[in-house]
Amino acid sequence: MATPSREAVGQRFDQALMQHAREKTWAALHGIRERMRPGISEDEAKLEAAEVFRELGFERLWHPVLIRIGPNTTKIYRQRSDPSVRLGENDSYFIDLGLVFDGHEGDVGDTFVVGHAPERQACAEAARTLFGEVADVWRSQALSGQALYAYAGQRAAAMGWRFNHAIKGHRVSDFPHAIHKAGDLGDLEASPSSGLWILEIQIAHPSEPFGAFYEDLLAR
Repeated sequence: MATPSREAVGQRFDQALMQHAREKTWAALHGIRERMRPGISEDEAKLEAAEVFRELGFERLWHPVLIRIGPNTTKIYRQRSDPSVRLGENDSYFIDLGLVFDGHEGDVGDTFVVGHAPERQACAEAARTLFGEVADVWRSQALSGQALYAYAGQRAAAMGWRFNHAIKGHRVSDFPHAIHKAGDLGDLEASPSSGLWILEIQIAHPSEPFGAFYEDLLAR
């Protein structure tokens, strides 16, 4: 188990509300996906996203909306996108959302392909597969956060993808989790508890300018 200070929650924390926030945030992500089309820019997609959030009755963002298209999919969270990039006819993009519903934080991300782009599709599927493998190892072996990310890097390399070691996952809880200063999942020396940590996976093609991202709550 992780130390209590790393897994502290507020007095109103409720695991059922965490799952509700997770489900609603996934619904928001797929609502944005339905609005993505060739020619759209990231800024235009974010405007569309705001409409989706309002329709779902979100309370607020707890981190900025991140929509990355084409070559911007290789960038990490803190890197600025090239604003001139627009979604091509045969292209890929990912969506990363952090939304608050009923005072609890949802955080999800996934990568999608438009048109015919087999390598990009393979990359998106590999990110989902890798997430699943790491989550399964957590459930079966109770590995520490550090060990989970070491395993993720090894598996990504074996699968032929470049693993982004700068992305290490993080805490969520009732809003705002940041007051607990829990740090990154990839630095956690203990096994993370269920329903409190986000596992983030970001990979890229070893030589081409595209990547994929997937994240979700670690839950049993």
